[in-house]
Amino acid sequence: MRIGVMIGGRQDLDGLLSRTKELEAQGFNSVWMPNVFGLDAIGTLTVIGHATEKIELGTAVVPTFPRHPVTMAQQALTAQAASRGRFTLGIGLSHKFVIEDMWGMSFERPAKHMRHYLDVLLPLLQGGEVDVENESYRVHANYGIPGTQRPPVLLAAMGEQMLGLAGTMAEGTSLWMTGPKTIEDYIEPNLREASARAERKMPRIVAAFPIAITDDPEKARERVGRMLANYGPIPSYRAMLDREGAAGPEDVAILGNERTLDEALDRLKAIGVSDFSGSIMPVDPDAEGRTVAYLVSRLGRE
Repeated sequence: MRIGVMIGGRQDLDGLLSRTKELEAQGFNSVWMPNVFGLDAIGTLTVIGHATEKIELGTAVVPTFPRHPVTMAQQALTAQAASRGRFTLGIGLSHKFVIEDMWGMSFERPAKHMRHYLDVLLPLLQGGEVDVENESYRVHANYGIPGTQRPPVLLAAMGEQMLGLAGTMAEGTSLWMTGPKTIEDYIEPNLREASARAERKMPRIVAAFPIAITDDPEKARERVGRMLANYGPIPSYRAMLDREGAAGPEDVAILGNERTLDEALDRLKAIGVSDFSGSIMPVDPDAEGRTVAYLVSRLGRE
């Protein structure tokens, strides 16, 4: 199982670049950046990619609705060129309250939107010509950057239709607020079935979890619950938490001593998670340093 770290938050571009260089020097396989209400994730990773050497750089994730697939392809190929082949494009639908209430766009039939979107995006990432006319797009275009290979595409897939698309059209899924029981009983089987049906190899499962080394897991869990409280009511995440039997985001967080974290990561590896992404929680002043040190030691055992 590959091990990466989530980056982003309130850091500026220089801070994120410095952070990624540190993580690369420590041997981490990847960094993953969400595209929320700050720096653009693809643009940021384009800059970081040009200044780093070997670490994988992935978005987790970029919403599709506000970006035309031609624009998304151009940006992703530019990031791939800047990073010399280390960029992974994670995309997702986002959420109804963002797309409709904040941005004033329609969130109607989101899974169909994604299928139509991929019909345009994937050939463009391959550097080919696209002639697509579906209910959502009419695109006749040809884009490509010479010498740049197609970046892998991951979908934030939680519903069965989206998991089907992740297994048949993309390289896998990028998860958040999804616990191990749900991955084992629901995510992995749906992905495996979809990929087998399409005669493709098993897709990647990139699973991001809140994580922290702590001597007081109960107190840490209370803090994580407060820090991540906004995620619990969001319908797509709520559905995953309900499948897990989790009351809130704090119940899928990985918190405790090294042995507790080892047991959690061992289980994720055993149930088919290909990539672990740690969202390190500042539950106390020493948590980040201790957690990074633990993950570095874990890298040496993978």
